[in-house]
Amino acid sequence: MAQGCLKCLKYTMCVANFFCFICGVVVLGFGAYMMLNFKMPALTPTLPTFNVANMLLISGIIITCVSFLGFLGALKENRCLLLTFFLLLFLLMLVELSAACLLLVYEGEIALLVQNDLKRGLNEAKARPGNSTALQSDWDLIQRRFECCGVNNATDWGDRVPPSCCPENCANMTLSYARKGCLVKLKAWFEENFLTTGISVIVLCIIEVLAMCFAMTLFCHISRSGLGYKL
Repeated sequence: MAQGCLKCLKYTMCVANFFCFICGVVVLGFGAYMMLNFKMPALTPTLPTFNVANMLLISGIIITCVSFLGFLGALKENRCLLLTFFLLLFLLMLVELSAACLLLVYEGEIALLVQNDLKRGLNEAKARPGNSTALQSDWDLIQRRFECCGVNNATDWGDRVPPSCCPENCANMTLSYARKGCLVKLKAWFEENFLTTGISVIVLCIIEVLAMCFAMTLFCHISRSGLGYKL
């Protein structure tokens, strides 16, 4: 009975990790496709290296590597691979929980850093000659998408307020500048999606805990059986 349960556990781990591996490959491929075919908005000097495409690439690499270790460790009943799989999942969960705690504790400081970074990006856009720069077009894209203007309001642009701060078919642009800044709109957008993000993180942590329990159970069974580090 025990052997049958452990075999079921082994093949459950294999199937689950194989599915995660396929998902990781899909995420990795989608990230590479976005990087090659889509231009990511870059409002700040920091954002060009911290955009959706890069995050998908990093996530895809992590998912594929960790799930491959879990799949191979369970299939070959290799203690070394299973222990590595367990430790990597444990470290990932610690990083996720630490990041969530830091976001909650230092919310004000992080918001101030983002605001300062947005202002630096806007100043760079104003300093470039003309309004056709990549940074300017990124600001135009966000300002049209969120119907905002500048970081706090239109005065951030000084006397060079771009047309994207004006609604469509606006006859007199000066009448439309009394909009909310993009910082407030972006913050509201993140708050609207906070619940979904929180639920996703909780579900991910539960999956990681279950995977660690399965890996450690199989690891202990292999140790008791004296199978060692067989390949």
